[in-house]
Amino acid sequence: MAKPLALTSGEPAGIGPDITIKAWLRRNELALPAFYLLGDRDFLGHRAKTLGLAVRLAEVRAEDAIDAFADALPVVATGHAATAQPGRPDSTSAEAAMASIRQAVRDVVAGRAAAVVTNPIAKNVLYRAGFRHPGHTEFLAELAASNGHAPQPVMMLWSPALAVVPVTIHLSLRAAISQLSRDLIVSTVRIVVADLKARFGLAHPRLALSGLNPHAGEDGSLGTEEQTIVAPAVEILRADGIEIRGPLPADTMFHDAARKTYDCAICMYHDQALIPIKTLAFEDAVNVTLGLPFVRTSPDHGTAFDIAGSGRANPSSLIAALRLAARIAATQGA
Repeated sequence: MAKPLALTSGEPAGIGPDITIKAWLRRNELALPAFYLLGDRDFLGHRAKTLGLAVRLAEVRAEDAIDAFADALPVVATGHAATAQPGRPDSTSAEAAMASIRQAVRDVVAGRAAAVVTNPIAKNVLYRAGFRHPGHTEFLAELAASNGHAPQPVMMLWSPALAVVPVTIHLSLRAAISQLSRDLIVSTVRIVVADLKARFGLAHPRLALSGLNPHAGEDGSLGTEEQTIVAPAVEILRADGIEIRGPLPADTMFHDAARKTYDCAICMYHDQALIPIKTLAFEDAVNVTLGLPFVRTSPDHGTAFDIAGSGRANPSSLIAALRLAARIAATQGA
């Protein structure tokens, strides 16, 4: 039986409501998979009026979302109202966003939804409310914990042009370098390979692994991490039968010819991975969390407070996230 996608509200003051409405309005034109928004119907209706968009909203149960989707944007209430104005988070923002994420995970785990798709959150808003995670990725891992053990979440940014994975994620550069280790690289790559096989249908994934330092350390003259951390990890992974090359200079990994030689680039820190994919595929890249027991995707952009409520927000990345979530869920038989 087909299941809908559970879409979180994200930061109410951001563009999440805007792109959700715009995506639903294009559901027939683009043959989008059915989804429902976890949030506040009255708030969404007010945002639609601000945008000047005519949209019918239906407050439903998750189980009834598919039947409603053709004629109305299904909204599943979380019990947390939102009142924030576009670009102006308020005291309802953090709890509305977090409640939406929690309920989305519960719905997927309970079999009411096929996958979680998350709208952008404003981490500074959540931090002021006591949120203790660096971002979505780490919060989702906690929600996926079983018997007190949380899985290692791996953030992959995927697009038709490029897929990248940062080994260290939401850390300062200083902290990322101090936490980078052979074992972290090995565990990250093993998760990537397993999910590329199970979720993306790649029987023999090809990986390219960057170095940490300029020119991959220049044989130790610009840093020794390639010799002491990265190269030993590559040897372990090759012994596993994984097709992986590296450490490679990051500045020559992302041109057209280089990208044709691998399926996914493994990078040492956040910006080393995200700068190239956001340059190549800003409007259609998707954030995919690997290593979780459920499917989660997200647009590859932030809350864009400066254009929230203006009508200028582009729903392309959310549309790509919805499509990819449905594709992966179908592959897994969700």
